[in-house]
Amino acid sequence: MSRADAAPVLEFLDVATPETWLAAAQENLPTLLIDHANCEKKAASTALGLMYRYVDQPKLLRLMSRLAREELRHFEQVLDVMRDIQVAYVHVSPSRYAASLHRLVRRAEPGRLVDVLILGAVVEARSCERFLSLGNRLDGSMAQLYRQLVHSEARHFADYLDLAREVATGDVDQRILSFLAMDAELITGPDPEFRFHSGAPG
Repeated sequence: MSRADAAPVLEFLDVATPETWLAAAQENLPTLLIDHANCEKKAASTALGLMYRYVDQPKLLRLMSRLAREELRHFEQVLDVMRDIQVAYVHVSPSRYAASLHRLVRRAEPGRLVDVLILGAVVEARSCERFLSLGNRLDGSMAQLYRQLVHSEARHFADYLDLAREVATGDVDQRILSFLAMDAELITGPDPEFRFHSGAPG
């Protein structure tokens, strides 16, 4: 998928991934893959959690069911690459990214669902943007993997954002801006450890 194909995602995000993170990714390929695998598991778990919690939302149920299956398939694809280049699957701690975004989620409904869907859109958009950049910088099976994932990640972003707008009882633009501002702060700010969604190495 080309940069033009991912245009909606790139236009949505406030900032691009720093060049320093992309350089660090090329120097930390095992950690990149391990944390990416963890992210795919978490994405599938999030989709399943939404299915269990919001059984009265038929469109959400259909989209999240497909998304969960695709995220687990992506997890398997990452495992395949790890096996091919002999990266052992060891424990790595999660980054601050998702937890920081989750702190913005309102507790009361219907705001909670709207915020969780916006959060999903932001995470999928950031992942898509990083897949696109990595696919253009890496070689071999890793480059192929990331190029393949751009299309589905862009669709997941659109699915989450469309659902957020549909279930909201009012304008969601200000909520979206809040999550995008946090994403920008986390992605560009100094980060003490390298992870798939970490900020600038610091």
